[in-house]
Amino acid sequence: MTDLVDDLRWRGLIHQSTDDDGLPDWLAGESRRVYAGFDPTADSLHVGSLLPLLVLRRFQQAGHRPIALVGGATGMIGDPSGKNEERNLLSIDTLCHNVDAIRGQIQSFLDFNSAGNGAILVNNLDWMRPVAYLDFLRDVGKNFPVNVMLAKDSVKTRLAREDGGISYTEFSYMLLQAYDFVYLYDRFQCELQVGGSDQWGNITAGIDLARRMRGVQLYGMTCPLLTKSDGSKMGKTEQGAIWLSKDRTSPYEFYQYWINVDDADVGACLRKLTDLCREEIDDLDADRERAPERRASQTRLAQEMTRLVHGGEGLAISERATQVFFGAEFGDLDDRQLGQIFADVPSRRIARSRLQDGCLRIVDALVESGLAKTKSEARRTVQQGGAYLNNQRVTSVDRVLAEPDLDGRTILVLRTGKKRYALLRFTE
Repeated sequence: MTDLVDDLRWRGLIHQSTDDDGLPDWLAGESRRVYAGFDPTADSLHVGSLLPLLVLRRFQQAGHRPIALVGGATGMIGDPSGKNEERNLLSIDTLCHNVDAIRGQIQSFLDFNSAGNGAILVNNLDWMRPVAYLDFLRDVGKNFPVNVMLAKDSVKTRLAREDGGISYTEFSYMLLQAYDFVYLYDRFQCELQVGGSDQWGNITAGIDLARRMRGVQLYGMTCPLLTKSDGSKMGKTEQGAIWLSKDRTSPYEFYQYWINVDDADVGACLRKLTDLCREEIDDLDADRERAPERRASQTRLAQEMTRLVHGGEGLAISERATQVFFGAEFGDLDDRQLGQIFADVPSRRIARSRLQDGCLRIVDALVESGLAKTKSEARRTVQQGGAYLNNQRVTSVDRVLAEPDLDGRTILVLRTGKKRYALLRFTE
């Protein structure tokens, strides 16, 4: 089990730990219980949540028992860490929905059936709901020095803002998360908490609380936040966050995000996010140096990440969709999938009745879509073999677009040349 720490360090997954020198031997001594918490602020985890979740997975693969905590109680308050202003509080119904959705996602990453070290899934609302406020203040609050709380970066940053500050509600978040660690120690003998580097203050607060309340030594470890080489957070696009839910971010969009990772960032992603061995990653690094235009590292990363999050079927759909963008036939792709593939392509809405009366010819369609300025230009494009309907070459300038071309969809895809696309969206 000592190899686990070596591997985590090589992959760049250890940012801070409470016992750098003793951690390998401590982990090697026996199977330990280790937990990470996940905040239910949405009904899906996002790419940034992957690092602590995959660190839990690596601990389990090394023989330790992971505990995934979904913060039904702490989610009612909101973690002030890394936030410049007060969070909007979620309704109880929304929070419960989010907790259930995230619970389902976590179960696809950890093994809950493994004999001896099967994963454990908990919700801190289950043990916080019965606790009376006065009892919590007497039993927990008295062991929590205010000066320690004020010294935490997450609190100091907010207090320094002239226009903001921090509410008592968010100030209390640290107590609740610290008590989680104590409870998990009492219930499961959990002795190690892992999380993102922005959770260091909360983790050490839990360690300190356990020392004061139980007289025990607990441990903490953080992984770096998932960032690009320029320091900005990874997993963000112009359209928003990259989510793990296929309903929020489709498998194709997810795949394309990793395909487009910059050369400066792809090596770190391969190490931190995949299970690829050192030899293969080293080979990919060397290939990237020799022939960056091949984008072999990005392709491998996209394959591994999409298979991990969306399974083999999601990967197959994503790869086929990518081939469609480069000219392959559509097969059974539906409107939604085509809309995602060609999200940035110009589109034009046209009455569906024009497909039924035989008046929409390919020449007119090319002009109306904007792929040709004039009918003369459109004719030349067809005659020269450069016009495509649904990625099939059009050979006649007299070609009429008809209902069968939709093949059960409402979108027709036009193309001129290799990659100049436009959509026609047909409405009733």
